[in-house]
Amino acid sequence: MKRRDLITLLGGAAAWPLRARAQQAGTLRRIGFLLAAVPAAGMNPDDLGPGFTQGMRELGYVEGKDFVVEWRSAEGQYERLTDLAAELVRLKVDVIVAGSPVAVRPAQQATTTIPIVMGYSTDPVGNGFVASLARPGGNTTGLAGSSDDSAPKQLELLATIVPNLSRVAILTNPYNPNSPAVMKSVWSAAEKAGLLVVPVEARSPQQIEDAFAALAKQSVAAVMVGNDATFFVQRQQLAQLALSSRVASIFPLREYATAGGLMSYGESLREFYRRAASFVDKIFKGAKPGDLPIEQPTRFNLVINRKTADALGLTIPPQIYIFADEVIE
Repeated sequence: MKRRDLITLLGGAAAWPLRARAQQAGTLRRIGFLLAAVPAAGMNPDDLGPGFTQGMRELGYVEGKDFVVEWRSAEGQYERLTDLAAELVRLKVDVIVAGSPVAVRPAQQATTTIPIVMGYSTDPVGNGFVASLARPGGNTTGLAGSSDDSAPKQLELLATIVPNLSRVAILTNPYNPNSPAVMKSVWSAAEKAGLLVVPVEARSPQQIEDAFAALAKQSVAAVMVGNDATFFVQRQQLAQLALSSRVASIFPLREYATAGGLMSYGESLREFYRRAASFVDKIFKGAKPGDLPIEQPTRFNLVINRKTADALGLTIPPQIYIFADEVIE
């Protein structure tokens, strides 16, 4: 080969995406994405699916050429997750991404060999999903959220913003196994702050509406909403009910505030899904999931919806606005 041709060839190779060069040419990977509550009609919803597919593109993968995603959702019926996980196993997917904490256990029960990436989980060690954060072991790795750790700060924010706050409701889904950990954290923080906690439960849109009707009768001025896939799908309903009930609301994920909720303190689910792609990438390149440390958030974000605050007649202290990472006008 002539030197000029060699230089041209090497120059062209340097322009290839670094990650793309590491992929095996001609290999179409099949990814199973297990969701708990996204409607079937929105299996690849604009605010979630692209978070993962965007992450894959950033790593040099082309959808349809290098990978395809098999989307499966329990549509709020968590008992269906077991069958859906088994279906993904029968499809012989190369990896399963569990899109919510309640999807992790069904995926693990369905397979001990196919790698599982937790797109979002709560207390994965305490729940027995992994052996440790540093060395997960088995076939599971991924990301852990902070809904149990951020609950005390959410309570503090409500107490700072709502004048003379004495009663705070906490809305949880009784079918979500992570709810007790969040409740324990809230009870402890509320006791120290001298606040009364009013627990309410819901697992469907109608029950959510009933829960807010019950809160109206109890003169509750603020509500904390637990992290749950069903609640996430119904985030606009939750935001509107809180507003119409004149109740200050705080949520665990940014998407709730953008839907009209007063505040959120925690993370962005879309960002979690984008970060999950890096675990899938490592596994495709030969890494064992049990050797990949669980990734945790390095910071929590406070998002305030100023329009909702004005509609509720709440004056947000200037120092809170300064502390906020994002203010929605």
